[in-house]
Amino acid sequence: MAKRVKLDLELPDELLAELGKEEMETKVKEALVMELLREHRLSQGKAAELLGLNRHELFDLMAKCHVPVIDLTREELAAELQKPFSRS
Repeated sequence: MAKRVKLDLELPDELLAELGKEEMETKVKEALVMELLREHRLSQGKAAELLGLNRHELFDLMAKCHVPVIDLTREELAAELQKPFSRS
């Protein structure tokens, strides 16, 4: 179940005037979701759902925010590359 959370931020008047309330809310939500992805506290599927994006749009946003789409350690990558490739 989702709950609505309200945050109280103090921002310069000119920033609010430039962005507007809706764009500011979108940017804050995107920033939070991107940070949670970076910290591995949120899956890409859940991130896309929370932001109302499809997978490709999420990948574009992740690239823009410098959040790796594939975030494996060397060991994890080596293990993945050793798995047999199956064509469906």
